[in-house]
Amino acid sequence: MSAPRGPGATRDGDAVGAAWLQDVLLQLRKVKALADGALAQTSDAHFFAELDGETNSIALTLKHLCGNMRSRWTDFLTTDGEKPDRQRDREFVREAGDTRAVLAARWEECWRLVLSVIGALEAADLSRTVTIRGEPHSVLQAIQRQVSHYSYHVGQIVLLARHHAGPGWRSLSIPRGESATYEVARDGSTFDPRKGSAP
Repeated sequence: MSAPRGPGATRDGDAVGAAWLQDVLLQLRKVKALADGALAQTSDAHFFAELDGETNSIALTLKHLCGNMRSRWTDFLTTDGEKPDRQRDREFVREAGDTRAVLAARWEECWRLVLSVIGALEAADLSRTVTIRGEPHSVLQAIQRQVSHYSYHVGQIVLLARHHAGPGWRSLSIPRGESATYEVARDGSTFDPRKGSAP
């Protein structure tokens, strides 16, 4: 038999839900920061470079993420996450207007959308139902689905940027051989994030 749920249990659930939403925002900002740190080390040539015919460039990975974000988070609570006007296949094709400046501006715009929509949610919203391609998800599930998706593709961006940068790469996490330095830093000494910061 399940334990009775009273007003106290509801308040506790709301507190947990609110804390979870705040952590989602924190983790997504970290994911974006990783991507931005990689992009800052990527030349224009490498931004559009493809390793082979089956591997997306950094540019196309950004373009795909932006297409996904716009579709999923526009009218998030009231419309299906796969918008009728989305043309997903075009996200993987470099088109005439896909300059680095255009894609960078779209990237910032789409991240503002994601963070603003999640930031406006309340704990009570987490159990509401939304659909993605007609498949029902709780709001919590829909958010977690996107966090996983964005982390996956940002990992690709970082790996490609690291590959292209070669020995000039500046670590986005704890550099090799410097774990002890980070341990000291956590105890109060200075740790320079420009030389690598541990998420």
